[in-house]
Amino acid sequence: MIEEPDMIQRSAGELLKGLNDRQAEAVRYQGPALLIGAGAGSGKTRVLTRRIAWILSQFGAWPSQILAITFTNKAASEMRERLGGLIGPVAERMWVSTFHSACVRILRRDGKAIGLRSGFSIYDTADSERLIKLIGRDLNIDLKRYTPRNILSHISDYKNNLQGWQTQLAEYAPDYRPGERGQQIAARFGNEEELYSVLYAEYEHRLAMANAVDFDDLIVRTVELLQKAPLVAQYYHRRFRYILVDEYQDTNHAQYVLMRELAGVGKGQADSGEGSATRAESRGEQADRPVGNSTVFAAGREGPAWITVVGDSDQSIYAFRGADIGNIRDFEKDFPGARTILLEQNYRSTQTILDAANAIIVKNEGRKPKKLWTALGKGEPIVGYAADNAQQEAAWIATEIARLRSEEDTPYSDMAIMYRANAQSRAVEEALINAGLPYQLVGGTRFYERREIKDALAYLHAIANPEDDVNMRRILNVPKRGLGDRAEAAASSYADLHGTSFWSGVEHVDEVAGVSTLTSKKMAVFRDLIRSLTAFGSEHDAKPSEIVAEVLEESGMLAELRKSTDPQDASRVENLSQLQSVAAEFEQKTPDASLAGFLETTALVADSDQLPGSGDDTGKVTLMTLHTAKGLEYPVVFLTGMEQGTFPHSRSLDDASELQEERRLAYVGVTRAKRRLYMTRAAVRAQWGQANEMLPSQFLDDIPDDLIDWKRKEAGFERMRGRWGLDDDDEFGGFEDGGDEDSFGGHAFGGSGFGSGSSRSTSRSRTGGGRSLGSSRRSYGSSGYGSHRGGGAWSSGGSSSRSGRVTTRRSTGGSAGGQGTNKAAAQPKSSGLSIRDFSLGDRVAHDQYGLGKVVDIQDKGHNSVLTVDFGSEGTKRLMLRLAPIEKL
Repeated sequence: MIEEPDMIQRSAGELLKGLNDRQAEAVRYQGPALLIGAGAGSGKTRVLTRRIAWILSQFGAWPSQILAITFTNKAASEMRERLGGLIGPVAERMWVSTFHSACVRILRRDGKAIGLRSGFSIYDTADSERLIKLIGRDLNIDLKRYTPRNILSHISDYKNNLQGWQTQLAEYAPDYRPGERGQQIAARFGNEEELYSVLYAEYEHRLAMANAVDFDDLIVRTVELLQKAPLVAQYYHRRFRYILVDEYQDTNHAQYVLMRELAGVGKGQADSGEGSATRAESRGEQADRPVGNSTVFAAGREGPAWITVVGDSDQSIYAFRGADIGNIRDFEKDFPGARTILLEQNYRSTQTILDAANAIIVKNEGRKPKKLWTALGKGEPIVGYAADNAQQEAAWIATEIARLRSEEDTPYSDMAIMYRANAQSRAVEEALINAGLPYQLVGGTRFYERREIKDALAYLHAIANPEDDVNMRRILNVPKRGLGDRAEAAASSYADLHGTSFWSGVEHVDEVAGVSTLTSKKMAVFRDLIRSLTAFGSEHDAKPSEIVAEVLEESGMLAELRKSTDPQDASRVENLSQLQSVAAEFEQKTPDASLAGFLETTALVADSDQLPGSGDDTGKVTLMTLHTAKGLEYPVVFLTGMEQGTFPHSRSLDDASELQEERRLAYVGVTRAKRRLYMTRAAVRAQWGQANEMLPSQFLDDIPDDLIDWKRKEAGFERMRGRWGLDDDDEFGGFEDGGDEDSFGGHAFGGSGFGSGSSRSTSRSRTGGGRSLGSSRRSYGSSGYGSHRGGGAWSSGGSSSRSGRVTTRRSTGGSAGGQGTNKAAAQPKSSGLSIRDFSLGDRVAHDQYGLGKVVDIQDKGHNSVLTVDFGSEGTKRLMLRLAPIEKL
């Protein structure tokens, strides 16, 4: 083995110390393809870093031959830090980065082979939307009907599936020519696919003209490079002999192909270890050779790179971003002979929390069986709370946080509130503010998305890449210098006429007919400013902080903000100062710092990167969506909005695959908790301007009764409805918060109300499956969990809301929950059938869904539930006493 200097040598015993048997097996595995099925909290980062150190010390690899891929900058930084502790400073020379960062590095070096110059700009979402608006204006597209965000979503789907714009255009709009101005194409479109194909082609053309790429392009263009430039591909095949990919369940198709291209794995089957050795020996080359008690592999081993992927199919929650769960599920098919090692011991959570997670995820079909366990003990029960509405839910959470802080001395930073959608944060934020509790909201406006920061970065992009039309146009009149729409149009017309960049139009605006002398003078001042800043940037490329300072001063941005009397402008000055500090910090941490490198770090930052590190006490409660929470952990977690239509989301209730993803999201949420988990719901939640009655989430029904300690089992009006019509032996006859009539009259529809204080216009509704009409245990009884239609258990008179996903029904007997509520109206007609009348396999007819077969029976007394497979209509859960069914 050839040793690289400053690498710490570790013995096999040192590397395996403290690992359990499965972890040690994964670290030692010797073969071309390995899938480590790492359950939540099972120590996957520890295993991954130990495996890298094992490959170096036991397989004879060089650090430069290892490529380790993660999904966030934060995870990559943590991995580098751990590797530094294991193998020393040499870890800094390894490629440990995100997919996008690795691709930037490759494209900067070799992108010229596919026409991409090294100074290319990386467009973030805001830049891409601005470009789409420019295209839409030129092509006469109705951007209110086809929003830039929607258009970019379609383009992203094309790219994630490696569908090139040429192919799309040839199929749907073969006569369109990207870049030709004056094409009025909007009126002729016969279908949306044609429209999106034209916009995709024009978008890519303008990116190429601006020498720019977007996030998706970083992957797509790297795949293109490796497929079209054999010499470049050969270089990386020889360089990367061991490729390790974390969070493999989150990869999309383009990332999957990229991994195989980098590894040199053909479209057919991956080579097996024996095959590689046999072929090497037949060529007279050196194959694997034993050294001592281990096997050391020659650094120049031929054949595809050895691939290790780490992931958990139960935590695949990013299908909306294009993630393909099939990548991890089919790993053994894609790489015949691959080994799968499951890590099931959890080092994070109590057994109670893990039992709840296991109970939720086991309902998903097609998953590889895995059951998390821990040696940490049973722990405290999950705490449940059923609120009357979102405001009461949030107020109770705030009160409980205050109690944990004062009575149990739990730091605020140890507590997190998680929700399915960002909109749910409003009520929680208001409650925390009213209670005087400190919090931080993750996923709000990021630092790099603030207007003044975007303006400063636009200057940096423009001087680094003058052909970047989007950023050059942005700064034309920032700060205001009298260059408005006419001046921009003049420069743009020159660029269009000559097929060149907007900057070229700025340089030659004097040649455009009709441009006033005043405009020419002002444009010349701007032109001289950019030329001066570009020259300064070239001379001080290794000092981005100095370039930032020069831009802020010479552009006039700081002067304009400093003379402003607007208090917000003072904070903008502070933000710009922080930008310069960030650039200075980048210089200190980066040996080969450059302006382009600094711009890459700002472009590739993610929401999760702004979170504090493990053990950091921010003194604040953290609020975030469940998608953002993945990969994080907190001693105390509040999961809110546990209702049908909220979580699981209403979109999933008629789609089996989406419901499975929602179940995985619930599994992720539950396993974020280390010591204590709270699950809360609201019986009424405001949606689209109406107060809708919400069924409890079916995920609550999945969790065994003995795992949850309900502080309040029912909302006030649910309990009152039970008094009106439910059986006397209903197990929700009393709840434990000490409330009686007060909970009904005061909390549910009183002062806290639904945000407006009004209670008299509340509508009864059914979100994804029926009203909550009292529950036995925690089955809650849904009248068809799978439906958002106007049918189900009580369909007559239903009407769709604006969302198209919630069906509401007005109360006919006075205000909802009020004195005049019509008791009869609150009680849907019973089917008259008993649960004892049914057996598995029985055929039934439903008024809405047609014919179906009974596939599951849950005897819950008054609230018994049938699960029926209605074929093309899907599988529905029906509360027997409410469902309009007939047994055949």
